Amino acid sequence: MRLFLLFFLLVAPVVANAQISGEDEVYLNGDYVEARFNGGGIEKFHEFIYSRLDRSKITKPGKIVFTFVISETGEIKDVRIVEFPYVEMATEIIRVIKTAPKWQPAKRGGKPTSLNVRFPMEFVQKGNKEQGRKVEPTEKEIDSGRKE
Repeated sequence: MRLFLLFFLLVAPVVANAQISGEDEVYLNGDYVEARFNGGGIEKFHEFIYSRLDRSKITKPGKIVFTFVISETGEIKDVRIVEFPYVEMATEIIRVIKTAPKWQPAKRGGKPTSLNVRFPMEFVQKGNKEQGRKVEPTEKEIDSGRKE
């Protein structure tokens, strides 16, 4: 029993230390700065997408969800369409994202870091039969998360 206790007292501190250090270190003092787009936040990115959409290709209401990574250099990479109602909408969103300028990357501890972004947009039909219907995005929902 004494041998077990001695072993436990010697090994336990090493195991506990291994869980909080290393390359998966958690930043507890947290000076983290969000990524910025054209001098603003994710709202500016939403405005950019909306202003460059070819509305003739967005013909039906629906929700599209896409993800991408803002790299350490500010480039948009790994664009993925997670949910889409029809192919034309997905193709148009990808086209617009590819034309986007670089972001100012997020920073953690003063160093640029990559950031995963999940960006849903919902398009609804507005207007009545006499005015003609048009499809426009509703308010955006943004879920940005740090790259794990």
